[in-house]
Amino acid sequence: MTVHCGDAVKQAAVRPGMTVGELLEQLGRAGAYNAGSLWTAANIYERMLRDEEATRFFGLAGAMVPAGMGGIVADLIRRGHVDVLVSTGANLTHDIIEAIGCHHYHGTAACSDVELRDEDINRIYDVFLPNEAFVRFEEFLQGVYGDLAEGSVISISGLLRMIGERLDTGILAAAAEKEVPIYCPAVQDSMIGLQYWLFSQTHRVVVDAFADMPALLDRCFTAERAGAVLVGGGVPKNYILQSMLMTEKGFEYAVQLTGDRPDLGGLSGATLDEARSWGKITGEATAATVYGDATINLPLLVAAVLERLEA
Repeated sequence: MTVHCGDAVKQAAVRPGMTVGELLEQLGRAGAYNAGSLWTAANIYERMLRDEEATRFFGLAGAMVPAGMGGIVADLIRRGHVDVLVSTGANLTHDIIEAIGCHHYHGTAACSDVELRDEDINRIYDVFLPNEAFVRFEEFLQGVYGDLAEGSVISISGLLRMIGERLDTGILAAAAEKEVPIYCPAVQDSMIGLQYWLFSQTHRVVVDAFADMPALLDRCFTAERAGAVLVGGGVPKNYILQSMLMTEKGFEYAVQLTGDRPDLGGLSGATLDEARSWGKITGEATAATVYGDATINLPLLVAAVLERLEA
């Protein structure tokens, strides 16, 4: 054996009745490709959650709520596993839609997108969402915005907390209940932002896009250690990772679940090792990127680590 070889690859054994944790251990025995990366990510995520001094950031990008993944994030918040959430506005929009009693539906292949348009149905790959949901969404959100005092100034996280306090289920509701801040730096790029714009045409209320920065950076400066779980990339990933640049620290735990390629130079596919060059992640940090569908990898990761924590 050459000095460059590591441990031998073990053949994975799968049997009836296995738990998710047991399956992941078998993937770790094999240790190859993204199966091995997922096992490594679980080890890092477990250490981060067991570290009582770590501040835990969670980034949420991609159409995860329409795909049924929002409940996992809400549960993590309620379990105390998320200290700071950064999300796209789209995920929060769909979270509200679910929380007010509307639904996303499994689509059928026996229709065209032109037919869907004619029937007022919006498509997200194989998930369908009728326009009626957005009608109810608008009614709900305009009612929430109507409680804002004329001439007031509010932060984006404050606005999202206000919305969450009106809901009983979902990500926004869980965050409001547990007092977990939700940052959404690109909220304009969503129906939440468009509805606020409509409201602002007849009301004098300001949403201050920079008002969240002091609290976020205070959290970074005072954190003993910091860890991040990044689902997808885009604005949430960068917003989280750049938050440490103003400090002399960096993230010490990092897990990324993405379906994007690194060789195209985009942030969503960029490896976490690349983030070390910027100082966003420390040179000694434990980090893992798992390439693949996050709607598969996120529930596997969370289920396996919860099993370990509750063993």
